[in-house]
Amino acid sequence: MPFYKHKESGSLVSFAAVLSTSIIGVVVSAVNIYKEMINLKKKCQSGCEHSTGKPIRLVTGAAIFIAGIACEVLSLDIYATVSLFIAAYAILGYKVIFYALKNIVKGRIFDENFLMALATAGAFAIGEFPEAAAVMLFYQIGEYFQGAAVRKSKRSIVELMDLRPDYANIMLDGELVKVAPDTLKAGDVIIVKAGEKIPLDGIVTDGEGTLDTKSLTGESMPRTVRPGNTVLSGCVNQDGRLTIEVTKPFGESTVAKIIELVENAGNKKARTENFITTFARFYTPVVVILAALLAVIPPLLLSGDWSEWIHRGLVFLVVSCPCALVLSIPLSFFGGIGNASRNGILVKGSEFLEALNNLDIVVFDKTGTLTKGAFEVTNVYPAEEFSVDQVIGYAAHAEFFSNHPIALSIQKAYSGIIDKAAISGYKETAGYGISVTYGSKKLLAGNEKLMISENIVFNETNDSGAKVYISVDGQYAGCIVISDELKPDSRDAVVALRSKGIREIVMLTGDNAQSANKTASNLSIDKVYSQLLPHEKVEKLEMINTSKREKGKLAFVGDGINDAPVLAGADIGVAMGGLGSDAAIEAADIVLMTDAPSKLPVALDIARATRRVVRQNIIFSLGVKAIILLLGAAGIAGMWGAVFADVGVSLIAILNAMRLLRMRF
Repeated sequence: MPFYKHKESGSLVSFAAVLSTSIIGVVVSAVNIYKEMINLKKKCQSGCEHSTGKPIRLVTGAAIFIAGIACEVLSLDIYATVSLFIAAYAILGYKVIFYALKNIVKGRIFDENFLMALATAGAFAIGEFPEAAAVMLFYQIGEYFQGAAVRKSKRSIVELMDLRPDYANIMLDGELVKVAPDTLKAGDVIIVKAGEKIPLDGIVTDGEGTLDTKSLTGESMPRTVRPGNTVLSGCVNQDGRLTIEVTKPFGESTVAKIIELVENAGNKKARTENFITTFARFYTPVVVILAALLAVIPPLLLSGDWSEWIHRGLVFLVVSCPCALVLSIPLSFFGGIGNASRNGILVKGSEFLEALNNLDIVVFDKTGTLTKGAFEVTNVYPAEEFSVDQVIGYAAHAEFFSNHPIALSIQKAYSGIIDKAAISGYKETAGYGISVTYGSKKLLAGNEKLMISENIVFNETNDSGAKVYISVDGQYAGCIVISDELKPDSRDAVVALRSKGIREIVMLTGDNAQSANKTASNLSIDKVYSQLLPHEKVEKLEMINTSKREKGKLAFVGDGINDAPVLAGADIGVAMGGLGSDAAIEAADIVLMTDAPSKLPVALDIARATRRVVRQNIIFSLGVKAIILLLGAAGIAGMWGAVFADVGVSLIAILNAMRLLRMRF
């Protein structure tokens, strides 16, 4: 029974009691909320997580609401019951009221916050205190679920700043001194020892070494540098000692450009406008005007009972609250995000799941994305008088003392036991290869330049990848090809994407043209652009972006630090989360935790299922509300209809949305 019709509600003393207990409940709640906000502000200032406020508010408000329901069911003191509902409403709905008032001040009157505030105020006016509190409770539950999903998959982009080198080595008074990289200028000379990161772009003036450029350019093969070669900041010197003349200050270096590109691309990325806000912008003024007209026009024209028509108008307003939409739409996306997480796919927000439905072009990185990102022996071509096992054995002994990635891949491919005692005379020549004495045999292992310099006649192979030629006592023994193998599901991923209507598949990579073209050919990729630096990848992505269909979306899939700017600049950035860099994962909108490109088509299926459920909830919610609104205006449906049209429809929509968590893809 509505409170205003309760048998004791006519008493002035009763009214005063209800009012006083309600005020006490609201004041206590307001004080607690104020304290909580102060604590959260302090936590934010100290850099701590600040996601605990909403659970505290939600649990407290829900507990008070349940207590109020218990009091009502047990027919306990009506004043205490009403006070509990008001207190629960204050705790759960103060932000809705706050934003409604704030938006009114800014001139944005008709949004979902305003309608919920007005509808619940109407519920209070007709004595439906449980309804008003329940609306805010269900709304906060939906908000919490979606917020929890987003918070779970988002982290700070702090790791990207770890790209900054901590120091640079310069020679002062005959000693190496560490200085801050941003204190140096063009023309200064720095020293980079083995294992150190190159802090600034420059030119090698002395020394030879092998650079690991994979994290910067995506190039899978280590790069040998010598005097005269240009080197980029962010590369790691694997061996040797390099003297480098700085050509650019730190602010203009490659690493600094990557950081700037990520920040700028993130600022330019458009966000899909929330559907319910757009809907409420039109829906809210219409229902408010209709409710006002329903309350005023009939009694004026028909000389009817004002209280009856005002009651109908308030019922109309309560029914019109878009609770089912406000809850079911984010919960539908939450269900989709939850299902994606179960499949090893982290989606950082509902807008990215929604954007997948309009996917038109998919752009892949190569190394670590379509390929394994690890060196393996893929082919062995022995000379006539040698076997495959002999070639691998000689190469493994020759490379035993080397820590080069190619040497390690050869040692891994050898199944025998290496006789370390038989190896002597180890000598490594940068840019050529290795020579050792194994027992009484002289072994050479290196590139074609080593064979030519030793006047050894060899058979050159055209395979893509790194090639190690082996000779024994001056006789050519064979060639070992080391390359980055395709992931086992890369082909399936490309085929599945095409079957789902993706119009174009492109590959951008820092790898050499021969290796890139071979990979693209094996996977039937439409276009390939190779030997690209990070800023060139961004330029190519912008070019490709102009060719997408109207309302179409472009997704970029990558894993390295060099991919971070492109991931941030794409409509949908997809990162490999298993072996991918932290910077790439942070810049991305979707993370494939298993490093499997075939998970992208699965994400597409989940996005489409989510869209279907969202549409079902929209049609069902609006359809039922339209019927109950008409019945309420006619005086046929009272608050029972309002409760069903609001809470009942909301629960049904929520159950439908949560089906997404149980779907299998």
